[in-house]
This record gives sequence, structure tokens and C-alpha cells, in this order.
Amino acid sequence: MPRSPLPLRHGLNAAWARTPDRDRAAPVPWATIADWLHHKFPEHVDVDAMLAASRFVYDDGTAVGQTDPYRPNTFVWFHRDLREEVPVPGTIDVLHRDDRLVVVDKPAFLSTIPRGNHVLQSVVVRLRDELGLPELAPVHRLDRVTSGVLMCTVERRWRGPYQSMFEHGTVTKTYRALAGWREDLELPLTVRNHIQKDRGAWQAYVVEGAPVNAETLVELESRVGEHAVYRLSPRTGRTHQLRLHLNGLGIPIVDDPLYPEVREVAVDDFSHPLQLLASEIAFTDPVDGTERTFVSARRLPL
Repeated sequence: MPRSPLPLRHGLNAAWARTPDRDRAAPVPWATIADWLHHKFPEHVDVDAMLAASRFVYDDGTAVGQTDPYRPNTFVWFHRDLREEVPVPGTIDVLHRDDRLVVVDKPAFLSTIPRGNHVLQSVVVRLRDELGLPELAPVHRLDRVTSGVLMCTVERRWRGPYQSMFEHGTVTKTYRALAGWREDLELPLTVRNHIQKDRGAWQAYVVEGAPVNAETLVELESRVGEHAVYRLSPRTGRTHQLRLHLNGLGIPIVDDPLYPEVREVAVDDFSHPLQLLASEIAFTDPVDGTERTFVSARRLPL
């Protein structure tokens, strides 16, 4: 695939579409590239307005014209229209930056990557724009409602070495959570079970009797009235693992919108952040062998 002729916009790469290869046994159904664009895009896309504004371009950056004849196997580049998004409160604090890594302290409600209704309001899009780093990408993910330490690579070439640490479990991750207090719960303890999350479902669930794929060490750090701060050391990284494990112990995390029950929360309601903090990451750097530790400046309750 050729390189995009368009620069990033709002930290996002241009989208592309390619005209089909020519079937010599069948007549070409479109007289112009514009005809094909009308066929390609749904009715709510104003193709004519985008053509008039020179928003469709070829590989060499020249604008697609209304009367340009149709050509097979031709790339057309453009930037999508983005819906308005409510700004997420809080700052993305840079904890560390060098030639390979940018490590940030993420606020709650900010998506890690552009997805669904959260595109501009994502760490990747905001930081690419603010720091001028078009290839910046996370090497792991935090749930949108989770706060704390998030590590990103500056360039695509560094992504593999750092992602492999998370895949092989060589990163020490420490979380802290504010949750209910149970006097009868003997800590520390290690929760081990099998977590599964079905596509499209809000909640993950435990599959009894299945091979263990999720493990978390739970320790008591301090008592806070009817609640307590727990230090969580996950040995694995299943979706919603910490939230599900504490809920399974009868101490769901304070202000969790999914566990024990799914609660409807408006997209612009930032009043009750999940009390879960990715507080520390430590590892041996796979590139230069140095010991690295990054610690969130945030504290519970958030």
C-alpha cells in the first residue's frame, strides 16, 4: 500500500479506499471516480461537498475532480468527518519522555485508543497532536474508566520490543483500588480462575472448572472507614480482570459502572470515576537493559 499523501489531522491518519481491479470480461460500471465514490460511500456521506472542497486526493496529493475518468486499482485518500465529543476533564501528565518511550499518567474517562464514540478524546489522538509524534502508540491498554500509568512508543520500530514484554509477562504492574472492607477476608490472597468476555458483552465472567488464565495477588494497604485501599498485582492481563476479581471477593471497586451490575452512565457524566489506579510499572528495558520504574502521581480516592 502506498504512503498517505495527507498529513495527520487531529492526530489521526487519513483513511483510504481503492477502486476494484478491472474485470476485462465485464464492462466498467462507473464512468468517473466520482461515480464510484457515490457507490462506495453510504448516503449520509456528502461526496459532492467533499469533492468540491478537494478532500479526496490521489497518491500524489492531487485532488480528485468531479469529471476524472474511472481508473481501476486506484487509491483515494481522505479524512473522515468526526462527531463532536465532550472534552474529558483532567490532564495527561507526561511522566517520562525519551527517544523511544512516552509514559503518561492518564485521567479517568479518557480512552487509550480512538474507538467508537471516543476518538478525539483518546490518549493516542491527543498526544500525537500535542507532542507532534505521528507514530505514537500504546504498548498496552487501560480501560477508559481506569486512571494511571500508560506507556507508549514514540515510533513504530520500537513497538515490537516493548509489546513483547507485556505478552511474555515480564512487566511488573501494580494497581491500587478503593473498595469495600470485609473484616472476615484474610489477606493477602491470590485469586486464580478463568475469565472470559464475549464479543459485544459489557461484562466478563468466570468460567468454573476451566483452565486458569487470570491471576491476581490482593493485599490490604490501608483502611478507609467502610472502605479499604487494596494493592493489586496482576500476573496476567485479562479484560476487566481486577474489577472482576475484587467483585468476586465481595468487595467491588467503588464507582464501578459494570460490576456487580451494569449501570447506565451518560457519556458526559464524569462525576464518579472508577476508583482503580494503575499506579506503577517496572521492567527491564528490552533495548538497553536498564531497570525502569514509572509511578503515578495520582492518589486514591480519585
